[in-house]
Amino acid sequence: MGKVFLIGAGPGDPELMTLKAARALGSADVVLIDDLVSRGCLAHARSGAKVVEVGKRGGCKSTAQAFIEKLMIQYARAGNVVARLKGGDPFVFGRGGEEMAALLAEGIEVEVIPGVTAGLAAPATLGIPVTHRELARGVTFVTGHAKEGAEADWKALARSGTTLVIYMGLARLGHIVAALLEAGLPAETPACVIQDATLKSQRELVSTLGALSAQGFESPAIIVVGAVVARGRAQAKARGDRKAA
Repeated sequence: MGKVFLIGAGPGDPELMTLKAARALGSADVVLIDDLVSRGCLAHARSGAKVVEVGKRGGCKSTAQAFIEKLMIQYARAGNVVARLKGGDPFVFGRGGEEMAALLAEGIEVEVIPGVTAGLAAPATLGIPVTHRELARGVTFVTGHAKEGAEADWKALARSGTTLVIYMGLARLGHIVAALLEAGLPAETPACVIQDATLKSQRELVSTLGALSAQGFESPAIIVVGAVVARGRAQAKARGDRKAA
């Protein structure tokens, strides 16, 4: 029986993958790689490794989750070391928990290697601290695309006083904004959209909740709502002024 590593590849930039992730990837016979993982991460795979594309991207044709789990079990049973390379962190909206359960049920050894999740890395690229002693007592990660039409409790989230970091919400941004406004968040609440965080193709819109728009943006994108967004914008302006001077 082989072994499976559930590896978080980080938010995009291959240099943000951890050393432990790189070492595990280098030991793998088979690499199952998600669509959102930078192919630069494969520089750490050994030359003879079999690379299997198991794409998953919102709004596009995706590999069925059950099929991915079947592949991991099949390769591990054949005695292979398998690297399941996932964007961000495998346990943050990455179905890592489902995959671990499926593997353990088959008696297959699993090791989880955490990664830097986009919900932390994307705001950081703009100097946005998701927590701040004066502005946000916590941060809440939430998905804008729930299973089978389930809906986040936007009223509770609006009352939480925490920074909201929304994954997979771009396609429903209009609905999310309307729900948060109805829940009582002021339209002037600072907010932003960040696409392709940490990559050269990164784009962002720093605005307010009431003016936030998905126009011109594509997935993958992170949405951040809260007073800390304004702190990041001010710090970015200060850095720009110093460079200009």
